[in-house]
Amino acid sequence: MSKKVKEMLIEQYGYAPDLIFEVKGSRRVYAYKPCEFDPKTHTDRGVYFGKIESDGIRLTIEGSFLVGPKATKNVVEVGEKEAKLWLSGEDLKVSTEVRGWIILKWGLYYLGCGKAKDGVIKNYVPKERRINPK
Repeated sequence: MSKKVKEMLIEQYGYAPDLIFEVKGSRRVYAYKPCEFDPKTHTDRGVYFGKIESDGIRLTIEGSFLVGPKATKNVVEVGEKEAKLWLSGEDLKVSTEVRGWIILKWGLYYLGCGKAKDGVIKNYVPKERRINPK
């Protein structure tokens, strides 16, 4: 399954990090690097990286940070105002004709993944991770 996830990432974002990917349960993707662990601290899942959807991979904020810096496509840069709206859970209106799953970037920060369609990027920031815009 790791090979399939890498192929999907390359097709969607133009880059796949050198990680091992495991799909658990309902299409949840976890990523980790192989290394020697103390058995007391071993984790069997890795970091929650994203979810396989019917039309691609929806990355978590952490997944966006791992893919974003070297992604060559489907990265949309936003300003500070849009970044605050996004992190507060709002959908964003965009003027470009971007479609599909995209990574949002503000400065050096990757804000997560959204679904772009008809000039709107649908927000998937979990409620417990949202900020209160000021």
